[in-house]
Amino acid sequence: MNDLFGFGLLAFTSFFTLINPIGTMPVFMTMTSELDTEHRNATARKATIAAFITIVAFAFSGQLLFNFFGISVNSFRLVGGVIFFLMGMDMLQARLASVKVKTKSEKKNYVEDISITPLAIPMISGPGSITNAIIMMEDADSIEQKAVLIAGIFLVLLLTYIILLSSSKILKLLGNTGKNVLMRLMGLIVMVIAVEFFFSGLKPIVIDILRGV
Repeated sequence: MNDLFGFGLLAFTSFFTLINPIGTMPVFMTMTSELDTEHRNATARKATIAAFITIVAFAFSGQLLFNFFGISVNSFRLVGGVIFFLMGMDMLQARLASVKVKTKSEKKNYVEDISITPLAIPMISGPGSITNAIIMMEDADSIEQKAVLIAGIFLVLLLTYIILLSSSKILKLLGNTGKNVLMRLMGLIVMVIAVEFFFSGLKPIVIDILRGV
């Protein structure tokens, strides 16, 4: 029983740290600043559901898929770094604020576009959380541990959803000037994260190439 509790605690803390919902919230806020509360909440819901499905799917079949397609986690980090960097550039230049969505169909399409990429993948379910899911699923020796792992992932993403919902209140407090300042600041931080992602994926690849030579 103690082992099961320890495994569950490890699952919760590791996924909460890797997903980092508090760090995701400013990006979510800037990308949904032009949406009303209803569509912003719908975006948060779709993003967290998609992220949950992605992480669980990789937990059960990630290693097989990676081996089948010859994909490495480091390659995934490289792509994530590029996506983050481009997104950070847009935020730094306040391009995201210029996205105006007026009609219901435009809002629906915009929600569909950003909820999956970049919010669900790779913002919430990034290389770190996906790798962690694959490793912890392999370490889970019993059905109970596998169930606890899935429950831990679900709990973290439920908290992520609740944190993202709170962004509506924060946006009202900030106003337009506050949103623009926050967006540029977060854009800089996202670009730094992107560089870390990129080089953490590039370094092992370069080392492998040099070893081969």
